[in-house]
Amino acid sequence: MVAALFLAGCAIFFIGYRYYGRKLQEWFGMDPARPTPAQELTDGIDYVPTKSQILFGHHFSSIAGAGPIVGPILAGIAFGWLPALVWILIGAIFVGGVHDYAALMASVRHRGRSVGELCREYLSPLTYRVFLVFVWFALVYVLIVFMDLTASTFAPAAAAKAALGGAVATASLLYILIALLFGLCLYRFKISFRTASFIFVPLVFAALFAGHWFPILPSRVPTICYGDPKYTWTAVLLVYCFVASVAPVWILLQPRDYLSSFLLFACLIGGGLGLVIAGATGHAAVSYPSFLGWSSSKAGLLFPGLFITVACGAVSGFHSMVASGTTAKQLDNERSALPVAYGGMLIEGVLALIALAAVMVLTRSQVANHPAQPTLVFANAIGTFCVALGIPAAVGENFGLLAVSTFLLTTLDTSTRLSRFVIEEFFGVRDRRWRYLTTAATLALPALVVFARISNPKAPGTFIPAWKVVWPAFGTTNQLLAGLTLLVVFVWLTSKGRKTAFLVLPMFFMLVTTGVSLVLLSVRNLGGSGQPLIGVISAGLFVLALLVVVDTALHWSRIRGGGNGFKPEAA
Repeated sequence: MVAALFLAGCAIFFIGYRYYGRKLQEWFGMDPARPTPAQELTDGIDYVPTKSQILFGHHFSSIAGAGPIVGPILAGIAFGWLPALVWILIGAIFVGGVHDYAALMASVRHRGRSVGELCREYLSPLTYRVFLVFVWFALVYVLIVFMDLTASTFAPAAAAKAALGGAVATASLLYILIALLFGLCLYRFKISFRTASFIFVPLVFAALFAGHWFPILPSRVPTICYGDPKYTWTAVLLVYCFVASVAPVWILLQPRDYLSSFLLFACLIGGGLGLVIAGATGHAAVSYPSFLGWSSSKAGLLFPGLFITVACGAVSGFHSMVASGTTAKQLDNERSALPVAYGGMLIEGVLALIALAAVMVLTRSQVANHPAQPTLVFANAIGTFCVALGIPAAVGENFGLLAVSTFLLTTLDTSTRLSRFVIEEFFGVRDRRWRYLTTAATLALPALVVFARISNPKAPGTFIPAWKVVWPAFGTTNQLLAGLTLLVVFVWLTSKGRKTAFLVLPMFFMLVTTGVSLVLLSVRNLGGSGQPLIGVISAGLFVLALLVVVDTALHWSRIRGGGNGFKPEAA
């Protein structure tokens, strides 16, 4: 049954891409002859025309992160796998994919400007600044969650997983070095793209085995605070994010993301094929309940808890930041927008299906007795599925965790760069020499949170990982950002007299769902049983989002008439 459900899900995604994707191109008036911002504004740092294969690797690696892995696993455990499965399929095709493609096309049609800048053009300067503040907080949440998860992956709390974490740490460091050399070979030494790929792609997989042979064990990592090597890795990740944010995209961002796409596809193909064979041969049977009830002690009510918890597995506002922040500045042809943005979201949905399958093969006693970190649950499942391919479980598990770590790293540095863009937009910074200061300002708040020890109110004397505390607020903020992005695109298309019916239902659903969730988060965390800071931020973000919606309503007659008061996009 696991195999049948997975194959059926993949078939549904293919049909969605083939037919609904074509309609999206029609509704947005895709024109392959139209010059893109990357061609018109080439600067060698941010605006760089990029081959579609490399750009897809960058975009997908940036958006994937741990979201489509952690979210479906947590939702499946909380509510059962069936509700999560249904939402992943419907959400990715009709909400998440539409959102990603819409954000990319809107940015491309406006010289690579961000969704926030479109707010200023089609709504008001006040809404523009409110939206930027909202976006910045959403990106900070991403940095906190993924930085803490990455450090925990390198130095897992479970002693039995120490060697696995050490292997992943070694492989990840080697992978960054390989990406740097790949970028230099392409853009400085002028080695052909095909030749460089033949050399460096195998080296990425060789790094996996090097990590297995020479792991950087947590016991060998010097500790800088709390006697925990996790925080040493956190400091290393902060330095990495800083360097990756200020460096030109061609030296690290593009080559690393392109190379990581091969890890991703190997993970998808190996995990998916192994899942199918294991399921067909009876080695991976459905054991976990399909439905556990309308509420969960961990995730709250099914509505809105399911949709917030699945997060990036179905729709993610963070994707609009990637699409309009970096991808739009590198797209060399509008025709590539569909496979990069819409196709990227659907493939992320396939990854979410594999993550959900990791829950389906668990028993309730396994979940109750071994409440493991979601990334380790995923890696363990990949190891189990790879056995069906004749690959040792330990090798498959190493590979699964390395793939997760790679996704985390790509999301971290992309988020840092995007946060820098937001700060520079907000304060009107145009001098690129300021990028060092704006990057440092971006990383200050995440550093404070990930280095803090957060007490567990339910178990005095124990501490909660930062990612686990922030996840509900991260999911809600991330999903609300998607709703607001759809709202901005809706306003743009309306002002041009274009069809918008396909945006209305996804937009309203995301705004209502996340609005309810923010209210519940505020009440829960300000009531004395949670984290007051999360409650205050949730309440503040709800007010900011409400301001954007109210501003849209107040200016609706002007929007419908196309009288935005600013210079319209070129025809």
